[in-house]
Amino acid sequence: MSCACASCSIDTGKTIGSRARLASRLLVLRFIASAVLFASGIMLPFVLPLTEQIVFLMFVASWSIAGWRVALAAIRNVFRGRVFDENFLMTVSTVGAFIIGEWTEGAAVMLFYNLGELFQEMAVDRSRRSIRDLVDVRPDTARQESDGMIVHPSLVAEGTMLRVLPGEKIPLDGTVISGQSTIDSSSLTGESLPKNASIGDTVYAGSVNLTGVLSIRTTSVYATTAAARMLELIEGAQQRKARAERLITSFARVYTPIVTASAVFLALVPPLVLSFYSGAGFPPSELFIPWIYRALVFLVISCPCAFVISVPLGYFGGIGAAAKRGILVKGADYLDVLARTRAVVFDKTGTLTYGVFAVSSVQSVPGFTEEYLLSRARVCEEQSNHPLACAVVAYAESRGIASGSSVVHGAEERPGYGISVHTDEGSVIAGSIRFMEAEGVDISAITGEETKEAGSVMYIAENGTLLGHIVLADVIKEESSQAVDELRALGIKHIAMVSGDTIPAARHIARQAGITEVHAGVLPDGKVSIFERFAEEVKTQHPKGTVLFVGDGINDAPVLARSDAGIAMGGVGSDAAVEAADVVLMTDNPRLIAESIRSARWTRHIVIQNIAVSFIVKIGFLLLGAFGLATLWEAVFADVGVALIATVNALRERK
Repeated sequence: MSCACASCSIDTGKTIGSRARLASRLLVLRFIASAVLFASGIMLPFVLPLTEQIVFLMFVASWSIAGWRVALAAIRNVFRGRVFDENFLMTVSTVGAFIIGEWTEGAAVMLFYNLGELFQEMAVDRSRRSIRDLVDVRPDTARQESDGMIVHPSLVAEGTMLRVLPGEKIPLDGTVISGQSTIDSSSLTGESLPKNASIGDTVYAGSVNLTGVLSIRTTSVYATTAAARMLELIEGAQQRKARAERLITSFARVYTPIVTASAVFLALVPPLVLSFYSGAGFPPSELFIPWIYRALVFLVISCPCAFVISVPLGYFGGIGAAAKRGILVKGADYLDVLARTRAVVFDKTGTLTYGVFAVSSVQSVPGFTEEYLLSRARVCEEQSNHPLACAVVAYAESRGIASGSSVVHGAEERPGYGISVHTDEGSVIAGSIRFMEAEGVDISAITGEETKEAGSVMYIAENGTLLGHIVLADVIKEESSQAVDELRALGIKHIAMVSGDTIPAARHIARQAGITEVHAGVLPDGKVSIFERFAEEVKTQHPKGTVLFVGDGINDAPVLARSDAGIAMGGVGSDAAVEAADVVLMTDNPRLIAESIRSARWTRHIVIQNIAVSFIVKIGFLLLGAFGLATLWEAVFADVGVALIATVNALRERK
């Protein structure tokens, strides 16, 4: 049974990082030892009277140190039924070189292959660095406010009061209860500017408290912090292969047996044909040696390392570079989806807007006062945690209006409609106009003017009688219009918004954001059907294009899962939305959508370059090797050199 506790998770992350660093150091030491022996085998015979056997042993030792893992992997794979891979090609070609007396070249091939591994490991380590930094984000200590005791955050329960001093990391997600400070969350979100934190603000584990002393009440446990969720997403991302990676893997399975058979053909058939054609009969063994050499060169050149290493490295670098910017991509295949984006559909509340509602107006019908309307509204909304409900309760509190002496016996909330509450005095309902109609409330007293207001209209009724309505308005994010402009600059012309809010409220926000296509008043189950119709229209024009959906709430989870790639707001987004999404934006900044598409397109550009260069160089050198115009030294360049070129090219992704 595996352990799933938080402390084990962090320890595992650190252990993996330590093992990766140890493996890198061992790789460097192996290369240095192999290079010293190789150089000694070449240089020492000029200054010392070494026998041929000693020089041979130096080259064998150099080959063994550099390539023992390759040879071991080749033998292991043969017993597992996977004969033809790059390990097999490298082992056969270098052992063959030793057999025909080409000691220097045999050792050189494995030495420079080891050098290629070293550079590739360095490139992977650079891409992995941002992910290792995320492991270090999670703090190891928490100071309890009650007794000042310092404990591991995994031992702290939700709702515990903690004290965070200047310079310390915030141990768990929480709400500031007292104090004021500046928070640096760059390691968590990728956003460089510090933010102010005061009473009532939410702060996240892994952020650094820069200035003042804060007292926070935790709202999560160690395993469910924003930092922990990030790590889980990235760890899972490394396991998902892009389509190009899968194609390269499939290609290598077919390609390797073909080139192996071609090498055998090259070693045996030409000398036999030439000998029988000249009438000499079966050729002597000496005639086979130059052709065997050509076959060995052919095998080394044909090694598909540049394909099977550089393509995954390109995608891995893309995921790491995106993570550095606070964009968490759950798999390499989603980078391909982002790169082919042709349309984006936005949710409104919490995505384009802050999702913080405030009461903008209160209107009671004749015969009832605003105070009575608000008191009945508070009776209902105190039973819900919906943002609109919280805004109404907060507004009633600010006006000093209580819910009265009503005793609530039960409440039923209907998503997309409203809530009904049963009290001693009867039933009170609050919600949309559709809810009023469904409950048989007479709405003839409504003039229709309130439905033109740019906000969400909440109607209140008691015992079937309409009391009036409350208008709540949301505030658009400053970055929303810039996000839409940047998407259009990337050639994405199809942009729409789907919202459960009223038509006036949705159109008001869409107009501010620069979005012309708006679907308002949509229930959660209706978002999927609207998205599917929109996506079908887009893909009629762009068959290979993809359509993204951007949302944050639990009601967005179905359409996030249905889209080609769902993008969730990781800060304010619900767990269901983050789980269903394929890309998570840790800063909730909609401008990161365009940034993620740019990054994905750049990654795809790099990968295509690597494939093209590797393929062209391989084919060219294979022809040279077959005609005897390339030696094992050129073969080393064709194999390791191309892999190095692709590796260096992949490093450009971080820029």
